[in-house]
Amino acid sequence: MKAMIKTIGIRREDKNKWERRVPLVPDDIAELGEKYGIKTIIQPSEIRVFKDEGYIQAGAEVNEDLQATDVIFAVKEIPIHLLEQGKTYLFFSHTIKGQPYNMELLKKLMELECNLIDYELIVGKQDNRLITFGRYAGIAGLIETLYAFGKKMKRKGYVTPFAELKQAYQYETLADAKAHIEKIGIMISENGLPRELVPLTVGFLGYGNVSKGAQEVFDLLPFRTIEPGQLKETLDENSSDNRCLYKIVFKEEDIVQPKSGTFNLQNYYDHPEEFESIFSKHLPNINILINGVYWAEKYPRFVTRENLKNCETTSSKLGLQVIGDISCDINGSIEITKKSTMPDEACYTYHAESDCFVDGIDENGTTVMAIDNLPCEFPRDASSSFSKELKKFVEGTCSADFKGDFDNISLPYEIKKATILYNGRLTKEYEYMKQFI
Repeated sequence: MKAMIKTIGIRREDKNKWERRVPLVPDDIAELGEKYGIKTIIQPSEIRVFKDEGYIQAGAEVNEDLQATDVIFAVKEIPIHLLEQGKTYLFFSHTIKGQPYNMELLKKLMELECNLIDYELIVGKQDNRLITFGRYAGIAGLIETLYAFGKKMKRKGYVTPFAELKQAYQYETLADAKAHIEKIGIMISENGLPRELVPLTVGFLGYGNVSKGAQEVFDLLPFRTIEPGQLKETLDENSSDNRCLYKIVFKEEDIVQPKSGTFNLQNYYDHPEEFESIFSKHLPNINILINGVYWAEKYPRFVTRENLKNCETTSSKLGLQVIGDISCDINGSIEITKKSTMPDEACYTYHAESDCFVDGIDENGTTVMAIDNLPCEFPRDASSSFSKELKKFVEGTCSADFKGDFDNISLPYEIKKATILYNGRLTKEYEYMKQFI
């Protein structure tokens, strides 16, 4: 019988210059070595937020060659030409929706008889995700969205405290960013916002990790909460208050309705084709929209081009100025999310009346913030949080014998459930993906 695997590898992230995260940080590597005798080999990197020296001090070996490892950890997708025969890989594969751009990756992993474990699928008994960057995506996404709003208002001639915001990646730490936003909140409380922008409303689509992260930062500002059903009525009553923002959190029942019968959440998830979007009725009353909802093509869209065209012609108020599409599904729940962006060119603007896009933050139209790797903007904080959860599963994963029958393999329940490929074959739970290959 094969001896237990005790060497893990961490590959260098090279998808783009912004990807400075790492799945396991030096302190946790040191702990895994001390508690379980696990050896770590990590590829060198000039951009990684935790430097090579820190890993060396933690007892890891810095080496380009990961052949001596059986389990390899990464954050983003691994280039096809770097995949190795029979390895066990853990990373965000972005394959479970049948994403066309990663089907060649999946096929290569199958050809090489690899094991693929996807972080996105590591969930608890209640299907709650256990290892996620979602909170940091929400945090950075909210900051980027408010930054875009501040710039847009300045171009319209309105001076707001948001114009002083920096982009998320320009803050040294999350604590620095939060401190600055708290100062902006004090400015709003003391001096108010321009009357022309009042009441200023911020809508949150969803209530999961991403939305919670975004709200964590938003809640540092002065705000009042409005229930979706009371949105228009409450705004009419509070239209003169310029020392706070208005927060609305939308759940599924506020976004869609059954084509017949009464709303049932499980029925929506099981039969989304039987539902239609009703979110357009809220659009005239929302100025900033944060989207953190999981979406697939089987679900209705929440914001369409037609919605925005109608909204633009019927709304006499400030209207929808900025959408922070943190979920970033291209042509997805937000139809005008036409492409993903990077922090140095974070936004583009959609003009509904002419059905066209322009790059950057335009004075008119609806501006879309669509950065798809938002946690990269707080790489140290995000990596530390992710590593804290991932390390719980490292020993159980690297000690497993991946040569036996999958039904009998001794893997942690959560890791076994997240295994897409076992020795190159789709596991039973993911056999549906054959249709995409």
